[in-house]
Amino acid sequence: MPAKYELIADDLRRRIQTGELNPGERVPGEAALIEQYKVSIPTVRQALAVLRTEGLIEAKHGVGTFVRAPRVKVRRTDERYQWEKNRVHEPESIRRMSGATEQDSGLAMPGLVFTAHYEVIYADDGLADAFGVPAGTKVLQRDYRTRSRAEDAPLNLSCSYLLYDLASANPALLDVENEPWPGGTQHQLFTLGIEVDHITEEIETRPPTAQEADELGMAREGTAVFDIRKRTVDVTGRVVEVVDVILPGDRSQLVFTTHLTRWQK
Repeated sequence: MPAKYELIADDLRRRIQTGELNPGERVPGEAALIEQYKVSIPTVRQALAVLRTEGLIEAKHGVGTFVRAPRVKVRRTDERYQWEKNRVHEPESIRRMSGATEQDSGLAMPGLVFTAHYEVIYADDGLADAFGVPAGTKVLQRDYRTRSRAEDAPLNLSCSYLLYDLASANPALLDVENEPWPGGTQHQLFTLGIEVDHITEEIETRPPTAQEADELGMAREGTAVFDIRKRTVDVTGRVVEVVDVILPGDRSQLVFTTHLTRWQK
């Protein structure tokens, strides 16, 4: 049998989803909820905590609790990489029109805010193993953040790594001012004479760290993130890019399409 706080959360969730309580509207205060549901303060607070964890409401200090506007939902499919590869040979005017993030979120360029930060680092054991190079190898680390203009949190946390000696063959790839690069990483690799053969993604789920939860605008407890380690492999079998992506589990959907070989008749 559901606990009392779960029943209260269910009812408030229904009121939000049906539009009885609209985005920006104040949620009834604790006293009103106690009177309505005939429960104690801890029970009401438990119910509200559930809805905060789900991102449906937000508390504004000294003001009250309000219905939160729905977050942008991101639908990330494995087909995004073939789409990006197909665009490598397109003219720059076409490549500048949209990128993988627009494909995933359904948003257009004017509705997105993009930032990038570059730093030269030296590979630790884990990163060196991912690339198949010695620890201490020079690496270009590229941190990317993209958010909707209507929101204050990014859609994900993305950190891309390129071997410095490889990237430096095209000095333009070392300059953060060239971001966002039209055509994305696959086109950057193309300028180095590299064709991508396949991409592997290892995915785990876990609670967010305090820093991740703060940056992504998530509750730290009761929510999860998708922790993805992506390796991009060229046609010679060489790992040419490693990416760590953190996706907020409360607004991300992962979709995989696996094509199977047909039986011979």
